[in-house]
Amino acid sequence: MPERRRPGPSGRGVVASAAFLALAACSSTIEIDDPPDLSGSDRAACEALVADLPDTLAGQERRDVEPAGALGAAWGDPAYVLTCGVRQPTDYEPTAECSVIAGVGWYVPAGQLSDLRDDATPIALSLEPYVEVEVPADYRTDGIDRALAELAPALTEHLGEGLSCL
Repeated sequence: MPERRRPGPSGRGVVASAAFLALAACSSTIEIDDPPDLSGSDRAACEALVADLPDTLAGQERRDVEPAGALGAAWGDPAYVLTCGVRQPTDYEPTAECSVIAGVGWYVPAGQLSDLRDDATPIALSLEPYVEVEVPADYRTDGIDRALAELAPALTEHLGEGLSCL
């Protein structure tokens, strides 16, 4: 009588699982654009800032970003995304108001102030090089001030004086 073999794994499930994990890992990585025209000293300040950013932000865990040496970081899903070395916003006027949180002046474009259901992008204009933080609408009412306050110590330690806030 021939020996019966129990069907074992065919290998297809293992390959499919590995492919799924690879895709999941790719989709969870946040891409950060390289900032334009940074001087050597601004790039060094941004690199030092990014290296010193917290592992959690407003209760959200830090996520991987691409490219590996990006001048930014991300936390949570949806993600808070910090980018160092951004340009001054084109709609900024010297008479624009800032929100000062933990000693850092954050400018939020006027169109983003009124509707808390929209994402916001505050920019720390009181420090240079400028830093922006993309804040998903999910965190607007609960986590935005907390997140910006938690970032303040690293920003003030590594960045120089920028524009004054009203």
